[in-house]
Amino acid sequence: MSLKKKFLKSKPVCKVTFVLAKEQAKDAGNVGLVGEFNDWDIDATPMRRQKDGSFSVTLDLPTGREYQFRYLIDGEIWISDPESDKHAFSPFGDCENSVITA
Repeated sequence: MSLKKKFLKSKPVCKVTFVLAKEQAKDAGNVGLVGEFNDWDIDATPMRRQKDGSFSVTLDLPTGREYQFRYLIDGEIWISDPESDKHAFSPFGDCENSVITA
C-alpha cells in the first residue's frame, strides 16, 4: 500500500493517490476507498485496477485537516493502510481507521 501526496501551490488542495497493493487486494473484483471525505459511502469512490494488479484512485482533498479512511474489498473485507500518517480508534469492530493529513 502506498500514499502519495502533492500539495498544490495554486490552491489549498492536496492531491492524494491511494494505492492498495496487489498483495493486499489478492483476487479482488473491486475495491472502494471509504472515508470521511465521502461520508463513508461505500460506493462513492471506486478504485481502478492497475496493470500490476494493484488498485488506485486520486482525490483532491482540502488541506489543513485529517481524514479517516479504510479500503473495502468486494464489499466485505475492510483493510487499513499501514503506511497512513497515523491510525485512529474506530467504534465499529476491533479495528483502527487509517488517517491521512492533507
